Amino acid sequence: MTSGKGLLKSERPAASGAADDGYVPSQRRLARERFRRVRARRAATVAALSTLVTAVVLFLVITRSPGWPRTRETFFSADYARQALPKVLEGLLLNLRLLVVCGAAVLVIGLLLAVARTLRGPVFFPLRALAAAYTDFFRGLPLIICLLMVVFGVPALRLQGVTTDPVVLGGSALVLTYSAYVSEVFRAGIESVHPSQRAAARSLGLSSGQALRFVVLPQAVRRVVPPLLNDLVSLQKDTGLVSIAGAVDAVYAAQIIAGKDFNYTPYVVAGLVFVALTIPMTRLTDWVTARMDRRRAQGGAV
Repeated sequence: MTSGKGLLKSERPAASGAADDGYVPSQRRLARERFRRVRARRAATVAALSTLVTAVVLFLVITRSPGWPRTRETFFSADYARQALPKVLEGLLLNLRLLVVCGAAVLVIGLLLAVARTLRGPVFFPLRALAAAYTDFFRGLPLIICLLMVVFGVPALRLQGVTTDPVVLGGSALVLTYSAYVSEVFRAGIESVHPSQRAAARSLGLSSGQALRFVVLPQAVRRVVPPLLNDLVSLQKDTGLVSIAGAVDAVYAAQIIAGKDFNYTPYVVAGLVFVALTIPMTRLTDWVTARMDRRRAQGGAV
């Protein structure tokens, strides 16, 4: 006996190859799945061909332009690339250390700022006002200006016990700026938690601090993981700006080599190294976002 849902185990063909669970998909369902596979293969083929055609057209347009020989020699020299790559990779270690240390500091400070801005009650008004002023100021201040002010302004004060290390000062400027952005991400996550969650926690005997710690923050952090990863990707790229302070990172190493013969291939090498680091982090962000969207669509825990 056939139906739109499937066949019983005793009624299915012997060579069907289905699992021994007493169920085999119906012919209509099998045809529908075949159609989906064919459509997916067709879409993948069309996408691959269109990408190939676009790449060929761009290659021909660029390589047949009048200035291509000079551009290739200035920006894509294999000899300069081999010379620059070891120095760029050596400087990249500084960028990675800055990413780890500054990333951890940004997450902690950003979360503290977000919690301060969501505290309730008139007694916390000064704290909320200070957190809001900090966030508004450093979100509006361009990062390059913040770096210049910290890197050159702090040593000019000649304060006793205050470091003049350009790496430390540059990292501090990154933390100041990115903490403001990350605090808004955390605050959005905290405010996205329904007030009934906090009310339910209070009805169970939890204090306001306990409700925030054990109920609100865990949900808020899970919800803002994708934008936090995006901010981490941006921070990874902006660590190269510490080179304006004289710190020898990947960008400054490329600048030293490029300044000798005015060949800019080392900059291209440094850029490609940063891209190679950014792409895996971007794909991780996309995967986390898609996974959370699927769980949210299925009604699972976010």
